[in-house]
Amino acid sequence: MEVVEQVTSRDKTIVKTGLIGIAANAILAAIKAVVGFASGSIAIILDAVNNLSDALSSVITIVGIKIAGKNPDKEHPFGYGRVEYLTAIVIGVIILYTGGTSVVESAKKIISPNTPNYDTISLVLIAVLVAVKFALGLYTQRVGQRVNSDSLIASGVDAKFDALVSLGTLLAALVFVFFGVSLEAYLGVAISLLLIKAALEILRDAIDKILGERMPSSESSQIYKCIGSFDGVLGAYDLIFNDYGPDKKLGSVHIEVAHDMNAAQIDALTRRIQNEIFAKFNIVLDTIGIYAFNKEDNATRLNVEKIVFGHKFIKQMHGFYINKETNTITFDIVIDFNAPDGSALYREILSQVSSAYPSYKVIITRDTDYNG
Repeated sequence: MEVVEQVTSRDKTIVKTGLIGIAANAILAAIKAVVGFASGSIAIILDAVNNLSDALSSVITIVGIKIAGKNPDKEHPFGYGRVEYLTAIVIGVIILYTGGTSVVESAKKIISPNTPNYDTISLVLIAVLVAVKFALGLYTQRVGQRVNSDSLIASGVDAKFDALVSLGTLLAALVFVFFGVSLEAYLGVAISLLLIKAALEILRDAIDKILGERMPSSESSQIYKCIGSFDGVLGAYDLIFNDYGPDKKLGSVHIEVAHDMNAAQIDALTRRIQNEIFAKFNIVLDTIGIYAFNKEDNATRLNVEKIVFGHKFIKQMHGFYINKETNTITFDIVIDFNAPDGSALYREILSQVSSAYPSYKVIITRDTDYNG
């Protein structure tokens, strides 16, 4: 119940901030359009168009958060949280289209220039709008950081960036007023290219999240450290992290425990770990796998480690266990993504360990370096 209330409060905050963004950007766009057409400034007109795209982005953000907040169902048991990332893609495409259109119009003005006509009132209005836009961006970004909303954070950064662009427009106008040099069309091209750059960055970040990006090493290190602090845990490995939307994260991990722990002890330990990880990191550890560790086999383990780590590109070895009844040696290795031929390296290690222990069947599992 507490989680539902937190999510509902987060959604309301995002919607409220989005509505403020819509209203503010619509007003800013109207004022800039009037000033732009009155003065004949292509840069100010493009700035007005940019404000309209920001307002549309806020609308899409609100629609996205409403869909993302739907409860999981039979067709989508992990919920709709990733809709927020799809929303970011739509926003990125809108900004990309705006930037592309703007660069074409600005280039036309370079070829066929027109002379802008500024007055004092227009310049004062632009200066006021710069301050308003920057304040709006700062507010939106801070709210986004507080509620963990990538869409709001991106909108806030974009708004502050737009304020700096508007400041550039103001400076270009002052240059024209005092020196008679028109930089309007060239500034329009610069603004458009920067918009395109921002759009590509938004698209890249959103696509990375949908594809599944690596958890930051600082966070994964903290999780490993937290798990390793529990009595009975001899090691933690194979942390896998799945992002189903902001504040909707699932994961799995393997822990190494003494081979003589019974099922009841392991069950109690894994439940404590799950509760602690959720409380500290808001991540649901859906699965905790078990590696059995036998201290009596430590000498053999050290010898096998010497063989394994004698090779370059080996990042980790864990889960070592010897089954005397079936004469098997099992362990996992993690090969660096930069290895020229990971499969060949795996086969070479398997061959060397098998040769060192011919009376045992050696089973090596190749793990993926998901989070270091």
